[in-house]
Amino acid sequence: MANPKGNQEHLGVDTNVLVAYLDGAHPLHAKTRWLAHESIILNPTIAHETYHTLVFKAKWDCEEAERAILDACSDPRNAFVNQTIRTTKAGLELAVRHRLGGRDALILASLLAARTKEFRTFDDQLLALRKVRYGDSTLSIKPV
Repeated sequence: MANPKGNQEHLGVDTNVLVAYLDGAHPLHAKTRWLAHESIILNPTIAHETYHTLVFKAKWDCEEAERAILDACSDPRNAFVNQTIRTTKAGLELAVRHRLGGRDALILASLLAARTKEFRTFDDQLLALRKVRYGDSTLSIKPV
């Protein structure tokens, strides 16, 4: 589980980035290879969205997708942050404030709760935000 005092050393990645990284056939895979040398932070939403995309869109075998995601979640360099009712409330507030979809807002809320400093995505709507604040936490949103 993520260190509640701060995960500045862990990089937040959006589902679209994790999918591109895990799937060697993905058209944006080359742009994500550098993640092999990073410590990333994940949450249940990212894990499950990644599974859905790999199995139902990229047509991966379900067991292969499960294995790849669990490997990423259990890699000792990486962190995993759980979602709580407090995170859910923060996500809903972020969704309203920034006109975000629920899943995107929940991902951002989880990373903010874990005090992650940087988030990478291919999503233009999220990139347009540049920074998101909640309480005393700030998350910089950057392209891959």
